[in-house]
Amino acid sequence: MTRFLSWHRPLVLFTLLMAAVTLVSLVGLVVDPRIVAGSPIWLKPLKFGVSFALYGATLAWMLTHVTRFPRVARWAGTLIALGGTAEMAIVIGQVLRGTRSHFNQATPFDATLWRVMGITIAVVWLAHAVLSAVLAWTRFPDRALGLAIRLGLVLGLVGLALGALMTQRSTGVAGIVGAHTVGLPDGGPYLPVTGWSAAGGDLRVPHFVGIHALQVIPLATLLLGRHATRPLVWSLTASYAGLTALALWQALRGQPVFEPDATTMLAVLGLAVATTVAARLSVRVPAAARRVEEVAA
Repeated sequence: MTRFLSWHRPLVLFTLLMAAVTLVSLVGLVVDPRIVAGSPIWLKPLKFGVSFALYGATLAWMLTHVTRFPRVARWAGTLIALGGTAEMAIVIGQVLRGTRSHFNQATPFDATLWRVMGITIAVVWLAHAVLSAVLAWTRFPDRALGLAIRLGLVLGLVGLALGALMTQRSTGVAGIVGAHTVGLPDGGPYLPVTGWSAAGGDLRVPHFVGIHALQVIPLATLLLGRHATRPLVWSLTASYAGLTALALWQALRGQPVFEPDATTMLAVLGLAVATTVAARLSVRVPAAARRVEEVAA
C-alpha cells in the first residue's frame, strides 16, 4: 500500500476517490429504490467507480515505468485524474437530482452538464493518447511487458473512442441524444451487475472490452512470466482486438451479448482457433531461435 501511495499522486488520489464512490454507490443501491431509464439509479456511479478506480490505478502503475518526458507524463496523468473526477461529479450530481447524466438535454441545465461531460471525456482521451506516446518512447527492461503496456494503451484508446458511437444513435425520446441499446429502446430487460441489455445489442459491451485491454494484456503478460515473448504479446493483442471487434459487430446487429446466433458462434470459434494457432507459433519460433543460438555457440 505504501508503494502504491508513492506513485503518481493525482492518479492515486483519483483511484482512492473512485473506490469511495464505489462504496457509496453500493449503499445507494441498497437504500435508494429509485429507477432511471429502467435501471437502479445508483448502478451507473457504481460501474463508473469500479472502472475509474481500475483505470487510475493501472495508469499510475504504468507511469512508474516512464524514462523519457516525465513532466509530460505527469501532466497527462493529472489531466486524466481531473477529467475523470469532473465526469464522476456530474454523474453523482445527476443521481442526487434523480435524473440521467448521459445523453440528457431535457433542460438547459442538463444540456450544459452533458456538454461539460463531453469536454471532460475528450480531455481524458487526449491525455490517454499523450501517455501512450510517452510510453512508446520509454525503455523497458522487460521488452515483452513494455510491448504489452504499449499495446494495451492503444487498444484502450480505441475502446474509449467506441463510446462515441452511443452519442450518434437516435432514440426518438425528447431531450435524449444517444442510446446504449441497438434494436430496442434503452430501459428494457438488463443483465445483473453490468446493466447491459438482455434483449438487444448493447454498445457498452465493446466499449467495456476495449477499455480493459489496458489491464488484460499487461496482466496476462505478467502472469506468463518468463514464458512471455514479444511475438506472444502480439498474438494476445491481435486476439483481444478481434474480441473487441466481434463484440462491436454483435452489438451493432442488435444481438444480446449472451444470446449469440450461429453466425456469431462461428466467428467466436474462428477467433479461438486463430488465437490458439498464433499462440503456439509465437512460442515455437523463439524456442527454435534459442536452439539455433545454442548450437552456434
